[in-house]
Amino acid sequence: MTKKIAQKIVGYTVATEEQTKEAKTKAAENNIIQMHEKVSRPEALAGSTYKIKTPMSDHALYLTINDIILNEGTDHELRRPFEVFINSKNMDHFQWIVALTRVISAVFRKGGDCTFLVEELKAVFDPQGGYFKPGGKFMPSLVAEIGWAIEDHLQKIGMLKMPEIPEHQQKIMDEKRAQFEGATSVKTASNSAASAEANDFPPAAELCKKCSVKAAIMMDGCLTCLNCGDSKCG
Repeated sequence: MTKKIAQKIVGYTVATEEQTKEAKTKAAENNIIQMHEKVSRPEALAGSTYKIKTPMSDHALYLTINDIILNEGTDHELRRPFEVFINSKNMDHFQWIVALTRVISAVFRKGGDCTFLVEELKAVFDPQGGYFKPGGKFMPSLVAEIGWAIEDHLQKIGMLKMPEIPEHQQKIMDEKRAQFEGATSVKTASNSAASAEANDFPPAAELCKKCSVKAAIMMDGCLTCLNCGDSKCG
């Protein structure tokens, strides 16, 4: 392909290696695909399915989140949620479940920061009261548990960071747990075996207001959570 130069050449410069690299980098960045509503759905998507079993229903819910991989094979590869489906034998909640999945999928495909959905869903409370999951975790509603499942998925694909407890704080928590279990072992010897099967924390533990898990114990006049490390003593 030839190009005619209509004007006289009065000077020129030779691009350096750094300038060439910068030009290639800018060109590559301009071709990066970000998540937006016009991204077409591929024929096949990889996904994960989460089982949600509640004492409010005899049938479990199965939450499936399918992900799309953008810029596959490049340094800018991204894995983003694309759509969500919820299936169950129980048809009592069919209408609001269909509406919820369509709204969540639309937010996923819109692009941008979709992590706000997690906190919005987790903040939904059932007027009839919530329930405890095995391990002592309190769920205020079925919708909130769907929010927890979505949070778990977003953490796995790297959109949310998993909360980490500092090593020194974990050591303090382990020491307090050992002291608490030692002090209450005599009093609760009769039913400790049954409680240990249903709860990973001491049976006398209270509900933590921060992480909603029955893991808060009172030691030395200080209420400390053995799950998230929250303490009234700082």
